[in-house]
Amino acid sequence: MRTNSVTAGEVVCVRHESEVLKTNPLGDPHVRDLFVYLPHEYSTGDKRFPVVYSLSGFSGRGKMMLNDNPFVPNLAERMDKLIDEGTVRPMIVVMPDCFTYYGGSQYINSTANGNYGDYLTQELVSYVDANFRTLADRSSRAVMGKSSGGYGALIMGLKHADIFGLVSSISGDSYFEYCYPLDFPSAFKQIKGDPEAFLKAFWSSEKQNRADFGALNTIGMAASYSANGTSFELPIDLETGEIRRDVWQRWLEHDPVRLVEKYVDNLKSLLLLHLDAGTKDEFNLDVGARILSRKLTDHGIEHIHDEFDDGHFNISYRYDRSLELISNHAVHDLSV
Repeated sequence: MRTNSVTAGEVVCVRHESEVLKTNPLGDPHVRDLFVYLPHEYSTGDKRFPVVYSLSGFSGRGKMMLNDNPFVPNLAERMDKLIDEGTVRPMIVVMPDCFTYYGGSQYINSTANGNYGDYLTQELVSYVDANFRTLADRSSRAVMGKSSGGYGALIMGLKHADIFGLVSSISGDSYFEYCYPLDFPSAFKQIKGDPEAFLKAFWSSEKQNRADFGALNTIGMAASYSANGTSFELPIDLETGEIRRDVWQRWLEHDPVRLVEKYVDNLKSLLLLHLDAGTKDEFNLDVGARILSRKLTDHGIEHIHDEFDDGHFNISYRYDRSLELISNHAVHDLSV
Protein backbone atom coordinates (compact mmCIF):
# COMPACT_ATOMS: atom_id res chain seq x y z
CA MET A 1 0.00 0.00 0.00
CA ARG A 2 1.37 3.39 -0.98
CA THR A 3 1.05 6.16 1.58
CA ASN A 4 2.40 8.92 -0.71
CA SER A 5 4.54 10.11 2.17
CA VAL A 6 6.89 12.94 1.26
CA THR A 7 9.07 11.96 4.19
CA ALA A 8 9.28 8.22 3.58
CA GLY A 9 11.75 6.36 5.70
CA GLU A 10 14.21 3.74 4.54
CA VAL A 11 14.33 0.02 5.18
CA VAL A 12 17.79 -1.51 5.29
CA CYS A 13 18.61 -5.19 5.40
CA VAL A 14 21.81 -6.34 7.05
CA ARG A 15 23.19 -9.86 7.26
CA HIS A 16 23.83 -10.60 10.91
CA GLU A 17 26.02 -13.52 11.89
CA SER A 18 25.05 -14.96 15.25
CA GLU A 19 27.47 -16.67 17.59
CA VAL A 20 24.58 -17.76 19.82
CA LEU A 21 22.79 -19.61 17.02
CA LYS A 22 25.86 -21.25 15.49
CA THR A 23 25.35 -24.39 17.52
CA ASN A 24 21.54 -24.53 17.48
CA PRO A 25 20.44 -28.20 17.52
CA LEU A 26 18.19 -27.90 14.46
CA GLY A 27 20.93 -26.67 12.17
CA ASP A 28 18.87 -23.58 11.36
CA PRO A 29 20.79 -20.70 9.75
CA HIS A 30 22.94 -18.67 12.10
CA VAL A 31 23.36 -15.91 9.51
CA ARG A 32 20.05 -14.09 9.19
CA ASP A 33 18.55 -11.06 7.52
CA LEU A 34 17.81 -8.26 9.94
CA PHE A 35 15.43 -5.62 8.61
CA VAL A 36 15.58 -2.15 10.11
CA TYR A 37 13.25 0.76 9.41
CA LEU A 38 14.93 4.17 9.62
CA PRO A 39 12.69 7.27 9.71
CA HIS A 40 13.24 10.01 7.15
CA GLU A 41 14.89 12.19 9.80
CA TYR A 42 17.62 9.60 10.23
CA SER A 43 19.22 10.71 6.96
CA THR A 44 19.07 14.42 7.71
CA GLY A 45 21.44 14.74 10.65
CA ASP A 46 23.15 12.94 13.50
CA LYS A 47 20.22 12.66 15.88
CA ARG A 48 19.62 9.45 17.82
CA PHE A 49 16.23 7.77 18.01
CA PRO A 50 14.22 5.42 20.22
CA VAL A 51 14.10 1.88 18.86
CA VAL A 52 11.19 -0.56 18.70
CA TYR A 53 11.79 -4.30 18.31
CA SER A 54 8.83 -5.77 16.46
CA LEU A 55 8.47 -9.53 16.97
CA SER A 56 6.66 -11.75 14.48
CA GLY A 57 3.98 -14.26 15.37
CA PHE A 58 4.40 -18.02 15.12
CA SER A 59 5.61 -19.17 11.69
CA GLY A 60 6.63 -15.60 10.88
CA ARG A 61 9.86 -13.65 10.58
CA GLY A 62 10.82 -10.01 10.30
CA LYS A 63 10.71 -9.79 6.50
CA MET A 64 7.03 -10.72 6.51
CA MET A 65 6.23 -7.41 8.21
CA LEU A 66 7.27 -5.73 4.98
CA ASN A 67 4.95 -7.69 2.70
CA ASP A 68 3.50 -5.64 -0.14
CA ASN A 69 -0.27 -5.31 -0.02
CA PRO A 70 -2.23 -2.75 -2.07
CA PHE A 71 -4.86 -2.44 0.68
CA VAL A 72 -2.95 -2.72 3.94
CA PRO A 73 0.25 -0.80 4.77
CA ASN A 74 3.25 -2.83 5.78
CA LEU A 75 5.10 -1.85 8.93
CA ALA A 76 7.43 0.63 7.21
CA GLU A 77 4.55 2.31 5.37
CA ARG A 78 2.58 2.36 8.60
CA MET A 79 5.43 4.16 10.34
CA ASP A 80 5.69 6.71 7.51
CA LYS A 81 1.97 7.42 7.78
CA LEU A 82 1.95 7.72 11.56
CA ILE A 83 4.97 10.03 11.53
CA ASP A 84 3.47 12.21 8.78
CA GLU A 85 0.24 12.51 10.76
CA GLY A 86 2.13 13.43 13.91
CA THR A 87 0.67 10.43 15.72
CA VAL A 88 4.13 9.06 16.53
CA ARG A 89 7.52 10.68 16.67
CA PRO A 90 10.35 9.31 14.51
CA MET A 91 11.60 5.95 15.77
CA ILE A 92 13.76 3.11 14.48
CA VAL A 93 11.97 -0.24 14.09
CA VAL A 94 13.91 -3.52 14.13
CA MET A 95 12.35 -6.69 12.67
CA PRO A 96 14.29 -9.80 13.76
CA ASP A 97 14.15 -13.29 12.30
CA CYS A 98 13.67 -15.90 15.05
CA PHE A 99 12.06 -18.56 12.85
CA THR A 100 12.93 -22.23 13.36
CA TYR A 101 12.32 -25.59 11.72
CA TYR A 102 9.52 -26.05 14.24
CA GLY A 103 7.89 -22.77 13.20
CA GLY A 104 9.11 -20.43 15.89
CA SER A 105 11.06 -19.98 19.10
CA GLN A 106 8.74 -18.03 21.44
CA TYR A 107 11.82 -15.80 21.87
CA ILE A 108 13.11 -17.91 24.76
CA ASN A 109 16.08 -20.23 25.26
CA SER A 110 15.53 -23.91 24.55
CA THR A 111 17.84 -26.89 24.23
CA ALA A 112 15.57 -28.17 21.44
CA ASN A 113 15.31 -24.94 19.44
CA GLY A 114 18.33 -22.85 20.33
CA ASN A 115 18.90 -19.85 22.57
CA TYR A 116 16.69 -17.28 20.88
CA GLY A 117 16.21 -15.33 24.08
CA ASP A 118 19.96 -14.76 24.24
CA TYR A 119 20.05 -14.09 20.51
CA LEU A 120 17.67 -11.18 20.95
CA THR A 121 18.84 -9.75 24.26
CA GLN A 122 22.58 -10.42 24.15
CA GLU A 123 23.36 -10.11 20.44
CA LEU A 124 20.82 -8.14 18.45
CA VAL A 125 20.32 -5.29 20.90
CA SER A 126 24.06 -4.61 21.19
CA TYR A 127 24.50 -5.02 17.43
CA VAL A 128 21.73 -2.56 16.62
CA ASP A 129 23.01 -0.03 19.17
CA ALA A 130 26.53 -0.30 17.74
CA ASN A 131 25.50 0.05 14.09
CA PHE A 132 22.56 2.48 14.16
CA ARG A 133 21.98 5.80 15.89
CA THR A 134 19.74 4.49 18.64
CA LEU A 135 19.13 5.94 22.07
CA ALA A 136 20.83 3.04 23.81
CA ASP A 137 18.83 3.02 27.01
CA ARG A 138 15.92 0.92 28.29
CA SER A 139 13.79 4.07 28.55
CA SER A 140 14.09 4.46 24.78
CA ARG A 141 13.98 0.78 23.83
CA ALA A 142 10.62 -0.92 23.27
CA VAL A 143 9.43 -4.35 22.22
CA MET A 144 6.08 -5.17 20.66
CA GLY A 145 4.52 -8.09 18.83
CA LYS A 146 1.37 -9.98 17.98
CA SER A 147 0.41 -13.52 19.05
CA SER A 148 3.68 -15.38 19.71
CA GLY A 149 5.39 -12.05 19.11
CA GLY A 150 3.17 -10.58 21.82
CA TYR A 151 4.21 -13.43 24.08
CA GLY A 152 7.84 -12.66 23.30
CA ALA A 153 7.24 -9.00 24.17
CA LEU A 154 5.73 -10.00 27.51
CA ILE A 155 8.67 -12.30 28.26
CA MET A 156 11.08 -9.46 27.51
CA GLY A 157 9.22 -7.24 29.96
CA LEU A 158 9.04 -9.94 32.60
CA LYS A 159 12.64 -11.17 32.42
CA HIS A 160 14.57 -8.40 30.69
CA ALA A 161 13.13 -5.11 31.92
CA ASP A 162 16.70 -3.89 32.31
CA ILE A 163 16.96 -4.00 28.49
CA PHE A 164 13.41 -3.21 27.32
CA GLY A 165 11.63 -0.46 29.20
CA LEU A 166 8.46 -0.46 27.10
CA VAL A 167 6.26 -3.43 26.18
CA SER A 168 3.20 -3.79 23.97
CA SER A 169 1.57 -7.18 23.46
CA ILE A 170 -1.15 -7.64 20.84
CA SER A 171 -3.06 -10.90 21.39
CA GLY A 172 -0.06 -12.38 23.16
CA ASP A 173 -0.19 -15.96 24.44
CA SER A 174 -1.34 -16.00 28.07
CA TYR A 175 -3.47 -18.16 30.34
CA PHE A 176 -2.40 -21.26 28.44
CA GLU A 177 -5.39 -23.36 29.54
CA TYR A 178 -7.64 -21.41 27.20
CA CYS A 179 -5.46 -21.23 24.07
CA TYR A 180 -3.11 -24.14 23.39
CA PRO A 181 -5.33 -27.14 24.27
CA LEU A 182 -7.71 -26.10 21.49
CA ASP A 183 -5.20 -27.60 19.05
CA PHE A 184 -4.41 -30.79 20.96
CA PRO A 185 -7.11 -33.16 19.58
CA SER A 186 -6.46 -32.11 15.99
CA ALA A 187 -2.68 -32.18 16.51
CA PHE A 188 -2.95 -35.72 17.85
CA LYS A 189 -4.79 -36.79 14.69
CA GLN A 190 -2.39 -34.96 12.36
CA ILE A 191 0.82 -36.17 13.97
CA LYS A 192 -0.40 -39.79 13.97
CA GLY A 193 2.09 -40.95 16.54
CA ASP A 194 5.18 -39.80 14.62
CA PRO A 195 6.22 -36.13 14.94
CA GLU A 196 9.25 -36.55 12.68
CA ALA A 197 7.17 -38.05 9.86
CA PHE A 198 4.65 -35.24 10.24
CA LEU A 199 7.37 -32.60 10.05
CA LYS A 200 8.93 -34.21 6.99
CA ALA A 201 5.55 -34.25 5.22
CA PHE A 202 4.80 -30.69 6.34
CA TRP A 203 8.04 -29.33 4.90
CA SER A 204 7.79 -31.36 1.68
CA SER A 205 4.43 -29.80 0.80
CA GLU A 206 3.73 -26.28 -0.44
CA LYS A 207 0.14 -26.46 0.73
CA GLN A 208 -0.74 -26.78 4.41
CA ASN A 209 -4.14 -26.44 6.04
CA ARG A 210 -5.29 -25.08 9.38
CA ALA A 211 -4.96 -28.50 11.03
CA ASP A 212 -1.37 -28.81 9.79
CA PHE A 213 -0.44 -25.47 11.33
CA GLY A 214 -2.23 -26.40 14.53
CA ALA A 215 -0.09 -29.51 14.79
CA LEU A 216 3.05 -27.54 13.97
CA ASN A 217 2.08 -25.01 16.63
CA THR A 218 1.82 -27.78 19.23
CA ILE A 219 5.24 -29.11 18.21
CA GLY A 220 6.74 -25.61 18.20
CA MET A 221 5.43 -24.86 21.68
CA ALA A 222 6.69 -28.23 22.94
CA ALA A 223 10.16 -27.45 21.61
CA SER A 224 10.03 -24.15 23.51
CA TYR A 225 8.32 -25.16 26.75
CA SER A 226 9.06 -28.88 27.24
CA ALA A 227 12.42 -29.56 25.68
CA ASN A 228 14.10 -32.85 26.50
CA GLY A 229 17.73 -32.43 25.55
CA THR A 230 17.80 -31.65 21.85
CA SER A 231 14.33 -33.14 21.42
CA PHE A 232 11.00 -32.34 23.07
CA GLU A 233 8.09 -33.93 24.88
CA LEU A 234 4.57 -33.37 23.59
CA PRO A 235 1.80 -32.68 26.12
CA ILE A 236 -0.38 -35.36 24.53
CA ASP A 237 0.00 -39.13 24.63
CA LEU A 238 0.75 -40.18 21.05
CA GLU A 239 -1.17 -43.43 21.41
CA THR A 240 -4.35 -42.24 23.07
CA GLY A 241 -4.37 -38.43 22.79
CA GLU A 242 -4.68 -38.01 26.56
CA ILE A 243 -3.10 -34.88 27.99
CA ARG A 244 0.16 -35.65 29.76
CA ARG A 245 -0.22 -33.65 32.96
CA ASP A 246 3.48 -33.68 33.86
CA VAL A 247 4.45 -32.18 30.50
CA TRP A 248 1.53 -29.75 30.54
CA GLN A 249 2.69 -28.49 33.91
CA ARG A 250 6.05 -27.62 32.35
CA TRP A 251 4.19 -25.52 29.76
CA LEU A 252 2.28 -23.69 32.48
CA GLU A 253 5.54 -22.61 34.08
CA HIS A 254 6.07 -20.37 31.02
CA ASP A 255 2.62 -18.74 31.20
CA PRO A 256 2.89 -14.94 31.70
CA VAL A 257 -0.05 -15.10 34.12
CA ARG A 258 1.96 -17.42 36.37
CA LEU A 259 5.19 -15.44 35.97
CA VAL A 260 3.84 -12.12 37.24
CA GLU A 261 4.49 -12.83 40.92
CA LYS A 262 8.12 -13.75 40.24
CA TYR A 263 8.83 -10.57 38.28
CA VAL A 264 6.75 -7.91 40.03
CA ASP A 265 9.66 -5.51 40.44
CA ASN A 266 10.64 -5.78 36.78
CA LEU A 267 7.07 -5.13 35.65
CA LYS A 268 6.69 -2.15 37.99
CA SER A 269 9.84 -0.62 36.48
CA LEU A 270 8.42 -0.51 32.94
CA LEU A 271 7.57 2.84 31.40
CA LEU A 272 4.81 1.14 29.41
CA LEU A 273 3.06 -2.21 29.71
CA HIS A 274 0.27 -2.54 27.16
CA LEU A 275 -2.07 -5.49 26.64
CA ASP A 276 -4.29 -5.52 23.55
CA ALA A 277 -6.67 -8.22 22.28
CA GLY A 278 -9.76 -8.62 20.12
CA THR A 279 -12.96 -9.73 21.83
CA LYS A 280 -13.52 -12.30 19.07
CA ASP A 281 -10.06 -13.86 19.33
CA GLU A 282 -10.26 -17.43 18.03
CA PHE A 283 -7.75 -18.64 20.63
CA ASN A 284 -9.39 -16.90 23.61
CA LEU A 285 -6.40 -14.62 24.03
CA ASP A 286 -8.73 -11.76 24.92
CA VAL A 287 -9.74 -13.79 27.98
CA GLY A 288 -6.08 -14.47 28.69
CA ALA A 289 -5.35 -10.74 28.51
CA ARG A 290 -8.20 -10.02 30.93
CA ILE A 291 -6.87 -12.57 33.39
CA LEU A 292 -3.35 -11.21 33.03
CA SER A 293 -4.64 -7.65 33.50
CA ARG A 294 -6.37 -8.64 36.75
CA LYS A 295 -3.21 -10.33 37.98
CA LEU A 296 -1.21 -7.19 37.22
CA THR A 297 -3.75 -5.02 39.01
CA ASP A 298 -3.72 -7.31 42.06
CA HIS A 299 0.04 -6.72 42.31
CA GLY A 300 -0.18 -2.97 41.84
CA ILE A 301 1.45 -3.01 38.40
CA GLU A 302 0.44 -0.10 36.18
CA HIS A 303 -0.59 -1.09 32.69
CA ILE A 304 -2.96 -0.31 29.85
CA HIS A 305 -5.48 -2.96 28.82
CA ASP A 306 -7.31 -2.45 25.50
CA GLU A 307 -9.94 -4.56 23.78
CA PHE A 308 -11.25 -4.16 20.24
CA ASP A 309 -14.04 -5.69 18.18
CA ASP A 310 -12.17 -8.23 16.04
CA GLY A 311 -10.48 -11.62 16.04
CA HIS A 312 -6.92 -12.89 15.94
CA PHE A 313 -6.14 -12.56 12.24
CA ASN A 314 -5.63 -9.59 9.89
CA ILE A 315 -5.32 -7.10 12.71
CA SER A 316 -2.06 -5.40 11.79
CA TYR A 317 -3.91 -2.09 12.14
CA ARG A 318 -3.55 -2.56 15.91
CA TYR A 319 0.14 -1.75 15.53
CA ASP A 320 -1.00 1.87 15.21
CA ARG A 321 -2.15 1.83 18.82
CA SER A 322 1.01 0.08 20.02
CA LEU A 323 3.33 2.47 18.20
CA GLU A 324 1.43 5.52 19.43
CA LEU A 325 1.64 4.38 23.04
CA ILE A 326 5.32 3.53 22.69
CA SER A 327 6.04 6.92 21.15
CA ASN A 328 4.15 8.70 23.91
CA HIS A 329 5.91 6.86 26.74
CA ALA A 330 9.45 6.49 25.36
CA VAL A 331 12.22 8.94 26.14
CA HIS A 332 13.18 10.71 22.90
CA ASP A 333 16.04 12.78 24.31
CA LEU A 334 18.30 11.31 26.97
CA SER A 335 19.92 14.67 27.66
CA VAL A 336 16.74 16.12 29.14
